Amino acid sequence: MLNEQQLCGVYVPAVTPFRSTGEVDLESYESYVKTLIGRRIHGIIVGGTTGESPTVTLDELKHLMDITREMPGRRVPMVVGTGTNDTASTVNRSELAGNLGADAVLVVVPYYSRPSQEGIIEHYRKVAEVGVPVIIYDVPSRTGVGMTIQTARTVLEMNNIIGMKDSTGDVRLVSELSRIGSKPVLAGEDASYYAMLCCGAKGGILASANVKTERFIEVYEHYMEGQYVQAKQTFDELIPLIRLLFKESNPAPLKWLLAKLGLISSDTLRLPMTSISDELKHELESILELF
Repeated sequence: MLNEQQLCGVYVPAVTPFRSTGEVDLESYESYVKTLIGRRIHGIIVGGTTGESPTVTLDELKHLMDITREMPGRRVPMVVGTGTNDTASTVNRSELAGNLGADAVLVVVPYYSRPSQEGIIEHYRKVAEVGVPVIIYDVPSRTGVGMTIQTARTVLEMNNIIGMKDSTGDVRLVSELSRIGSKPVLAGEDASYYAMLCCGAKGGILASANVKTERFIEVYEHYMEGQYVQAKQTFDELIPLIRLLFKESNPAPLKWLLAKLGLISSDTLRLPMTSISDELKHELESILELF
């Protein structure tokens, strides 16, 4: 099981490869995850939104978890996305993930329902009671509601809550939590990665780190070693890539690039996600020579 002291560094949210006919491509997934794990990442996220979790069935998620858990030489924690906008479903999914060997679960603030702050707190209280380590996930641009600083503090004080993924795109939350010595916060907004390290983040959960992985790790290592200029220079070099990967909805640009690089067999997505525009394909092709 993952603990708060281990929650640091670069965690990579995995995509879910599909065949052109729509089925999950388990062979491609196995090869892709093996490559990721060989890149010195600090953890892997299975079944997150980068993995198109709303369209992946529980049986498919089990297969992805089995492959990840049994990966030869796996030394990194497996975190499984289990958050929904139904507390009972989130609890059940978290229990299942724990039983299948998840080291922690990633639980998003309930989306669409726009619960009160008290509702958010009670949602996490129920999930924490499962006993599997929980990373809370605040992404108000997708959920429609975010946590206040006080709510985040309250939730982070709960037993079995080990830290937070902050995708607010704002450094105020991580700055305040760092100031009071809270449990670790990881940057979840790729473009804010360096700024959040400067404000106390302990690393990042970064979709862009599926590619140029070592460079994202170097940003973290340089910063932790006090080499701030080198960290900033390395991060600045990644900015054009990050901007292109988020120019259209994640994970469509990322899957297209991973397929072009031969890391997955196809850039197929499940509806309502569709492939990227020809314009973005052209822009991404222009940076392929950097790989």
